[in-house]
Amino acid sequence: MSKTRGILPALLCTLLWMGGVSAQEVLPRTSPAEAGLAAGPLDQITATLTDMVEGGRIAGGVVGVARDGKVGYLEAVGVQDVTSGTPMTEGTLFRIYSMAKAVTAVAVMMLHEEGRFELSDPVSRYLPEFDRVVVLNADGTTRPPARPVTVEHLLLHTAGLSHRSSREYQEARVRARDITLEQFIDNIVAVPLRADPGDEYRYSASPTVLGRLVEVWSGESFDAYVAERILWPLGMTDTGFWVEPEDVGRFATMYSSRGDGLEPYQIEEVPFTQRPALMEGSVGLVSTVPDFLRFAQMLLNGGELGGTRLLSADAVAYLTRNGLSDELLARRRGGTGWAPASVAVVLDPASSEPGSHVGEYRWDGSAGTEFWVDPATETIVVTMWQNSPANPDGLRQTIRALAREAVETAR
Repeated sequence: MSKTRGILPALLCTLLWMGGVSAQEVLPRTSPAEAGLAAGPLDQITATLTDMVEGGRIAGGVVGVARDGKVGYLEAVGVQDVTSGTPMTEGTLFRIYSMAKAVTAVAVMMLHEEGRFELSDPVSRYLPEFDRVVVLNADGTTRPPARPVTVEHLLLHTAGLSHRSSREYQEARVRARDITLEQFIDNIVAVPLRADPGDEYRYSASPTVLGRLVEVWSGESFDAYVAERILWPLGMTDTGFWVEPEDVGRFATMYSSRGDGLEPYQIEEVPFTQRPALMEGSVGLVSTVPDFLRFAQMLLNGGELGGTRLLSADAVAYLTRNGLSDELLARRRGGTGWAPASVAVVLDPASSEPGSHVGEYRWDGSAGTEFWVDPATETIVVTMWQNSPANPDGLRQTIRALAREAVETAR
């Protein structure tokens, strides 16, 4: 149990009693056939994971596939830690990194539906530090932005901000888990924007700015708001911003498989086994496959899970559709077959993966996790391992292809 939940156990019980979602009420475990899935392709997912473990490409992984609100496949293969040999389980905890962005976006839209702000509002209305932002010119000089950064710019990654690992942010130490959100805001506005707000898609650290906005709008700390308003009501009791000492035995070790075999690999200066000062909306959460299946099912259901509604169907539609103009799509790297925002949305199946459908969406994390939702077939896939590179040998694509085959073969 993460500290975010441990600090308020009585409140957790109250929230669950008042309408939280228990594991028994939603997403029941069932056979592949009862979930509308063919067993053969699902067995091949297990075989593929096993091959990857035996080949030293990953230490282990967990994959869940749900369809029509039922979990027809949930398997753990390999080990959490090579040295100890601790096996992977359904309850293994993973750093989900950028998958946290979708949770942050839900928090933002919940507050939007409460009327706390408009998407067109300038961020400086709530974070005055953004009055100081400037744009970097090609000759190295700076100038005021052509227009203010808005909340929607942050949601669409069109604010002109940079990625957390960019050279300019690393040199300015914009982001580190041992600084506060307030310090992060001061740091990020001190580095010039790379483009005028609204002029360019640039995958960025903007969800961490959104996390600070959640604090301003709600009057709560970001971690408390996420826990009380999203995680606990959905029954995501293994998800939080850090791992408590009693749960370290369930926490998967991160590995690099770039050389011969697997070597422990550390991404963060402050490990996820300590309470960070920075509750990071971009990359901060730890979770499990069963927990994130529940989050993804809530999105697929149009904002509701087991009678608990977080968002309206319209708000979910906003988060899971393309928000970029044709001009921005044409200029971004990666083609126009899919559009990235809070999630990556398929626009043109012919330019995407075989068997994909318009409107399916996904997002991944830099340590090897991903969730994928296909509304056309009501299918969800959540994959988690801890590895660099995050997607060895195209493992995510292989698993998605097998999940699609499991759906098609069962029809």
